[in-house]
Amino acid sequence: MLTYDFEQSLGYWVCSTSHAIRKSLDAKLVQDGITFRQWEVLAMISMHGEQTQRQLGDRMGIEAPTLAGILDRMERDGILERVPCSEDRRCKRIRATDKAEQLWERGVQCARETREQAAVGLTEEELALFKELCGKIRHNLNGDKEALVATAGCSETTNS
Repeated sequence: MLTYDFEQSLGYWVCSTSHAIRKSLDAKLVQDGITFRQWEVLAMISMHGEQTQRQLGDRMGIEAPTLAGILDRMERDGILERVPCSEDRRCKRIRATDKAEQLWERGVQCARETREQAAVGLTEEELALFKELCGKIRHNLNGDKEALVATAGCSETTNS
């Protein structure tokens, strides 16, 4: 029989909590015509500026074909554009358009609402401890991997 003590699994608690947060946020975002993954693309651009498709995929932890479909729809809808990388013509950089700004602002509001809902009954100290513990776990598992992701692909970095 398949057995496992999920109560003791960090992965179970993190994944099930992440799923609940994403589901709640996605339900809010879809009302504005954007998916969670599309909003996540905008979040990566907000955090790291214009970047290559490879960097974006690495940061989001998704495969190139999956990301390509998301970016194709966003480009078709005028939310972002792909521009040539000046250092490598084979490389495309992902840039948000003016239309993305409106979606981003609404998405930020949805994220705030979701955070408030998720944090009901938690103190600021508990939230700070939660972030600290998640950071330690991520560091334990990734080490300096995040630094490598930041430099993958085209070396240009532009914050727009």
